[in-house]
Amino acid sequence: MQLVFDCADPAMLAAFWGKLLGVPPVDRDPSWSYVDGPVRIAFQRVPEPKIGKNRVHLDIDVSDVAAAAAMAVTWGAAENGPLQTDAQGAFQVMRDPEGNEFCLTQPPS
Repeated sequence: MQLVFDCADPAMLAAFWGKLLGVPPVDRDPSWSYVDGPVRIAFQRVPEPKIGKNRVHLDIDVSDVAAAAAMAVTWGAAENGPLQTDAQGAFQVMRDPEGNEFCLTQPPS
């Protein structure tokens, strides 16, 4: 099984997600790259730009949301709103370098 993102730059997104997930990116050809994590995440080149909010996003468990968000920003991500905390833990909504939403999540201590 794999999850596929339409994008403008497959190699760049695979490199970003590879850093985020700690796995090496694979560039199959100029229009298709992927990373193998718990689920293969693939990136395919399409001509049209991303419009609107993703209907599906990934939640990535981390031990420290603030530190993980800061590191992701250095790789090209952007925070999307403030850090959220509640009885279930903390999460930060993020956007990858092409604007795809994902969340960094941390269970309560």
